[in-house]
Amino acid sequence: MQRLLLAGMAQCLGPVLLLLLLRLLLRSPSSAARNRCVDAAEACTADTRCQRLRTEYVAQCLGPTPTGGCPRARCHRALRRFFARGPPALTHALLFCPCGSTACAERRRQTFVPACAFLGPGRAPPSCLASLDACEHSGVCRPRLLAFQASCAPAPSAPDGCPRDQAPSCLRAYAGLVGTAVTPNYLDNASARVAPWCDCGVSGNRREECEAFRGLFTRNRCLDGAIQSLDSGWPPVLQDQLDSRQDLEHSLLQQVSSTDGPLEGSMLSMLLVLALQPLL
Repeated sequence: MQRLLLAGMAQCLGPVLLLLLLRLLLRSPSSAARNRCVDAAEACTADTRCQRLRTEYVAQCLGPTPTGGCPRARCHRALRRFFARGPPALTHALLFCPCGSTACAERRRQTFVPACAFLGPGRAPPSCLASLDACEHSGVCRPRLLAFQASCAPAPSAPDGCPRDQAPSCLRAYAGLVGTAVTPNYLDNASARVAPWCDCGVSGNRREECEAFRGLFTRNRCLDGAIQSLDSGWPPVLQDQLDSRQDLEHSLLQQVSSTDGPLEGSMLSMLLVLALQPLL
């Protein structure tokens, strides 16, 4: 329906007015400030393996069940396969994409279906000790948690407190926890803070142990630095995608500029869809 409306708009615009409209839209702040989460999703869709694995976990985590509940075990397995077998550049781009708006942040937080991947949000979070105990008794979760602790551990002797070139292994270990008893996610829509969905309010005489576990995520400068290092630059596959889109925009603008007569409807529709995409 949107494409039909855009095609109708295109037929009503002459080439000169259309060119001015395109230049304004393609250079507008909404177009210049690309949404990296959208770019990451598009790049995953374009990659056969990434898209197949993503489709699998979406089906398992969102698909209907006879009881109407959530098949959490199957959802967790599909999530673990996504990160174990998917291209890291694409899976990490989806998991750690930076956001500048509440709507983007909420979509990012919901990417890995927290309603099924873990309990919450929307209900009282469980005790972190329950999640930790479940992880320590799990042959899947325990080695992944140990790997995360080792890969994101600080190094007091390092200039910034973290080992050099630690970021890639830290991000891999963090991603490895998704789909386990301590599945982490963004805590809110206004920051890049991450942690399992749990708290330490009812930890009793194990409060210190509980806070230490939660602090692996909420007070981990090396994890924060690793996430920020990914935020500061796009993986080459995403940069290539952006470059190809910009090349297409430039090529289409050149075609409009060099056209004396009326443009064909298909080209007009393509131009308007491309220009208005950030606004739709």
